[in-house]
Amino acid sequence: MAWNFIQDQLLGMKWLNALIGRALDLAGLDISGKIGSAIHFFIYDVIKIAILLCALIFIISYIQSFFPPERTKKILGSFHGIGANFTAALLGTVTPFCSCSSIPLFMGFTGAGLPLGVTFSFLISSPMVDLGSLVLLASIFGAKVAAIYVVLGLVIAVAGGTLIEKMHLESQVEDFIKNAKHIDIELEDLTVKDRLEYAWNQALETFKKVIPYILLGAAAGAFIHNWIPEDIIVRFLGSGNPFGVILASIAGIPMYADIFGCIPIVEALLNKGARLGVVLSFMMAVITLSFPSMIMLKKAIKPKLLAVFIAICTVGIIVAGYSFNAIEAFLS
Repeated sequence: MAWNFIQDQLLGMKWLNALIGRALDLAGLDISGKIGSAIHFFIYDVIKIAILLCALIFIISYIQSFFPPERTKKILGSFHGIGANFTAALLGTVTPFCSCSSIPLFMGFTGAGLPLGVTFSFLISSPMVDLGSLVLLASIFGAKVAAIYVVLGLVIAVAGGTLIEKMHLESQVEDFIKNAKHIDIELEDLTVKDRLEYAWNQALETFKKVIPYILLGAAAGAFIHNWIPEDIIVRFLGSGNPFGVILASIAGIPMYADIFGCIPIVEALLNKGARLGVVLSFMMAVITLSFPSMIMLKKAIKPKLLAVFIAICTVGIIVAGYSFNAIEAFLS
């Protein structure tokens, strides 16, 4: 009973959905019609995601204030083998929400001499799996789906980093990264007030940066939810198409958004009859392999290593998608 309340009212914010519906009714808008329903969907999703975004960024940024780059480097440097990959993947869960933000950290860790496989475990985990994704996915799909998503994401990050380590591709890192000079900076102790101020500033800055993607994602979700015929979604992304996961994974790569912008689209596709694994693989591809992120990453690594990274992530995302499709019936 308590978890249902958390799921429906705190994370899912059904009270907000009902409140906005009543407000639109009072304004004379028919929310059962296409236009009214689309406006209802758009307003509800934007406000819900904005509230969750600010709360999550604040909490996670406060946690992140304990792990500045120098401290993170020291933590990662104290582990070896697959334990180091796993630790890097876990640390990736409390870092930025999109790959464009995590790539500079990856470059710093690589230049500091950390094993290449370890830094790639971090790079894969950081955008794909974070505490925000756990809460957001739980608000839409439930705790089971969110937990399995995080586990699969960590497995992809650890396996991908380990494979890259075994391939000995250190020569594929650009020279300016390997030859960068680094100065060990004394870590200052922050007060609680300093950490709260840092978390508040991070929440504001992140909100300003991602609100355009939230608006675009909510608009796209509202359009899909109300104007794309259900039979089209089912035909291409439903159980009748065994290649739906592959199509969704490929379709997500050219896009650029973070999980906050993807959620409205994913939610609308799922409501229209798309398979769970299909929509999640689409989301994973968008936030992990976006074209702008790959352009940025290309500046730090050579084509061979970039191709290996893309191949590992793509295969991992597709496997995760089909895994969710296989167990979807048990998660409902």
